[in-house]
Amino acid sequence: MQEKGNISIHTENIFPIIKKFLYSDHEIFLRELVSNAVDASQKLKQLSGMGEYKGELGDLTVDVSFDEKAKTITISDKGIGMTADDIKKYINQIAFSGATEFVEKYKDKGDEQQIIGHFGLGFYSAFMVADKVEINSLSHVEGSEAANWICDGSTEFEITAGTRKERGTDIILHINEESEEFLNQARLQGILSKYCKFLPVEIKFGQKDESIPDGEDKDGKPQYKTVKKDNIINNPTPLWTKSPSELKDEDYLAFYRELYPMSEEPLFWIHLNVDYPFNLTGILYFPKVKNELELQKNKIQLYSRQVFITDEVKDVVPEFLMLLHGVIDSPDIPLNVSRSFLQADGAVKKINTYITKKVADKLNELFKKDRKAFEDKWENIGLFVKYGMLSDEKFYDKAKDFALLQNTNDEFFTFDEYKEKTSALQKDKDDNLVYLYATEPAKQHAFIESVTNKSYDVLKFDGPLDSHFIGTLEHKLEKTQLKRVDAETVDKLIDKDEKVESVLSDKEKESAKELFEKAIDDKNSTVNVESLSPDEMPVIVTMPEFMRRMKDMQKQGGGGMMMMGDMPDQYTVAVNANHPLVSKILKAKKAENKEQLARQAYDLALLSQGLLEGSALTSFIKRSVAISAE
Repeated sequence: MQEKGNISIHTENIFPIIKKFLYSDHEIFLRELVSNAVDASQKLKQLSGMGEYKGELGDLTVDVSFDEKAKTITISDKGIGMTADDIKKYINQIAFSGATEFVEKYKDKGDEQQIIGHFGLGFYSAFMVADKVEINSLSHVEGSEAANWICDGSTEFEITAGTRKERGTDIILHINEESEEFLNQARLQGILSKYCKFLPVEIKFGQKDESIPDGEDKDGKPQYKTVKKDNIINNPTPLWTKSPSELKDEDYLAFYRELYPMSEEPLFWIHLNVDYPFNLTGILYFPKVKNELELQKNKIQLYSRQVFITDEVKDVVPEFLMLLHGVIDSPDIPLNVSRSFLQADGAVKKINTYITKKVADKLNELFKKDRKAFEDKWENIGLFVKYGMLSDEKFYDKAKDFALLQNTNDEFFTFDEYKEKTSALQKDKDDNLVYLYATEPAKQHAFIESVTNKSYDVLKFDGPLDSHFIGTLEHKLEKTQLKRVDAETVDKLIDKDEKVESVLSDKEKESAKELFEKAIDDKNSTVNVESLSPDEMPVIVTMPEFMRRMKDMQKQGGGGMMMMGDMPDQYTVAVNANHPLVSKILKAKKAENKEQLARQAYDLALLSQGLLEGSALTSFIKRSVAISAE
């Protein structure tokens, strides 16, 4: 048998296109060729199961090897193999794929969903790294002759009699000069581990040393010896291919460690398993992210029939779940020809919606099943829930029943529970419910104490998304406002239109205002003299809620008026007309003493907010020492 001919393609330029443009990453060649070998092995299993192949299946392990001296990489399988005619049809005529005929022939057997193209365009990725490619194959069909195909990357090929004695196919790549990096044990092991780690047929790559027990030494201690064993690089039956009913928690945790060896244990997981209206399996893990928005969005791996495709899953997984870890496997996700990019279409949107629903259902189930455990995990879970409620309307609708609000006493409430808790005391004169919150409870302690003295409750919003989440709550919750505890003096935070009498006359108030304006000397601060409780501080410095919120959101990356981030901080200085210290300052005999004491009271207010620094802090300390010495 000997034949020469031309490969049937539409253009002479197919190989340069494959080499330069079709696959952006040259290491993909190994994924494609090993996947093809696995497909060939699985097809044989299917034919055997259908009674179409009567022989023994035997060992179906795919063998990957390389020879640094000969500059070759070989991928061998014991699958269906090919005759010379098969090679001409499936390899030379790129327009056809072996899968097309295979599916057509066996479609009534109900197994067409389990078949991927055997030798399609993926085979030609070999020419990205090889000057010459050989196929040596023997078909599973009884009486077949082995065939050998050689092509040097031009459109010419040669078929001769092959040397293979056993069913299956060898693909031998004669590696080109630019690609000699692949003739390396560690490099090939790395690629196989990345793309082929969970392929459904065992893949052998050389051998490895393993330590096994070897009796005892003269002191009776166990001793070991090193033996060579086949280096099987994959786990053919990964966890997501199994039924959830046959798995225990330990199995899920062990698989997580296999995927992410250096990570802390996950909080919980969701096993995805759906076959209608699309095919999808997988396991998504909720990691511990605490209050840091870890934007490592490459932790979910996408597979198609156990072949690793990408960790860029932004179209498949909702944005707010990109912080999850785990695996999604779906043959229904449309990929471009190089499998590098997802094609956005209806199926992807349906999968995206399904995952959102499954996550919401799981969280709701956990909340109802064991609320205390849910609350204990809220520090981690809350980040996902808030992210989802911010970015996905449907998720918000589901999550509002299990999302939690935490107050400064570390008590947890659902939205409905918190409304009930605060309705009696925290309504203003216009019947608006006012939720008070702190972003840094330790720094804002004086303000928290002031409002809790009135029996008001304070929520804790100290997470990375909370500046945005506050706005969402205000938009969604009916007749509800949110104010930070230091946005106003306590009486103005929840304005009930209750007047407090002032111990100062109008003239004294005006004098106090002028005195403090002169002492403070800051055009970005507005001084007001207010009638507050004598128990309040003599001077209170606040930033209006609107301005604070805009600046916070700008720091978090937009969310409104970007210019706010560049504007100087604007503060309101409330001088408490009813505090004894203010009266004492006004009665001081010397003008310089009045100004010094006014400045001291103002600096104390700044100090309580952590706003006193630099030269102002130094002056305050010196002044404090001087006043103490008097």
